[in-house]
Order: sequence, then structure tokens, then C-alpha cells
Amino acid sequence: MATRIRAFLVDDEALALKRLSRMLTATGRVDIAGTHTDPVEAVDGILRLQPDALFLDIEMPGMTGFEMLAKLDPQPVVVFTTAYDRYALRAFGVNSVDYLLKPIEQAQLERALDKIERLRGSAEPRQEIRELLERLRAVAAPPADYPERIASRMGERVEFVELERVTHFFAADKLTYAATAAKNYVVDPTIQELEQKLDPRKFIRIHRATLLNLDHLHDLHAWFAGRMLVRLKDEKKTELAVSRDRVKALKERLGV
Repeated sequence: MATRIRAFLVDDEALALKRLSRMLTATGRVDIAGTHTDPVEAVDGILRLQPDALFLDIEMPGMTGFEMLAKLDPQPVVVFTTAYDRYALRAFGVNSVDYLLKPIEQAQLERALDKIERLRGSAEPRQEIRELLERLRAVAAPPADYPERIASRMGERVEFVELERVTHFFAADKLTYAATAAKNYVVDPTIQELEQKLDPRKFIRIHRATLLNLDHLHDLHAWFAGRMLVRLKDEKKTELAVSRDRVKALKERLGV
């Protein structure tokens, strides 16, 4: 009987992490050695536990999956869990690693476990992992036409706000605001225009008047009439309504 795979899971989205952990356990082929939503803190746990396989998200606040892997020596066999385009990633399906496209499907998961079992204990995959990381780095980089900051005009003064600070955009009283932990900034584009303009890997529309930055999402709650609430990571634990017609798209994006 084959030895069960010891896996460590890293994903900044707690809901996606919980779902993947549940799916892996249900296969009967995996023991969860550890999980973490913080890639910086996960490094110590991975180095200490030395798992057979690492299921790793790529885009995470604080440290990307690539940066985290650079701190691991030796590196376990890596399976990426990503929201990136399946056709771009298909070119990187080498024997050393696999990828699971969110929302993760059971067939994808079983394929990845088959590959891990073939490669476990081999020294050869390590070089392939490093080569794959270099190629994936170019694919994962945000396209040049996605802005990194947005202008807020107040009379004759223009202030530029980094998009990584923006928890969400919302429309109110015929104006559009960029919300940050410090304050709300009036911006020119409408919510619809922002949805088309900003990086779709980070920003998703959850209401006709709200565009959410997924990097600032803390958790998700069921609400009345088929709607949901998202709670942010800010000190106020800001809650935002998800309209009923956008619940499915958000849950699929989060892999829940």
C-alpha cells in the first residue's frame, strides 16, 4: 500500500484553503501536514515539517508564491493553485509540478496526486521546478496596461492612490469612491469603467455599486434572500453586500 502524501497548503484565502484541505483529505491519499494563509509565516512551518508536496497559491499579499519558494531549500514537489488562464498554464505541465485551476475540480486534484506519487523522493524534479518558476514568473506578472495607482482630484489638487491600498470601490450620491483604511477618495471612473480597467485577478464586482479588491477579503457569510456578505481585513471589519446575481461568480472565483 502506498504511503500517504504529506501535504502543506498555502493560500491567503481562508475559504479556498479550507475547501482544498477538505478535498485532499477526502481522497484518502493525503495527510495534511499544515496549512497557512500567510506565506511569510508559512516558510518556517514548511522548512520544519518537510512535506512531500506543497499546494501553493501564486498571488498573495506580503509575499508571492514565487518569492516564498525561493526561501525553501530543499523544495518539496509544488502544485500551484491559481486563477490564471488555463491555456497559458497548459504549456507548463511538466512532470515535476502540476497546477489546479480555481475553482478546483476533483479530476484535477486526482491527476496532481498521481503525479506527486510518481515524483516523490526523486531529486530530478527540483531543477524542473526552478525552470518552471522562471517561465511562470513572466506569465504571472500583471499586464503592463493594468494601472498600479489611481488619481483622485480635489479642486486643483490631484492625489495618486496605490491600488494595493484600496479595499474596494463604491458608488454613492452620483460619485465613485476608492476606499482605503485611512479614508475614501473621490475618483473619476464609474464602477463599470473600473471593472474594465483594473486587473481582474484582483478586483471583482460584487454589486452594481461595489468593486472588491480580493487581497483585502477576510471571510464570506450567507445573508438573507440568497445574498451574501463579505468582511474585509481592515480594523473596522467592514462588511459589504454581495448581490444575489453575483454570488455564484464570487464563490467560483474563491473556489468555494
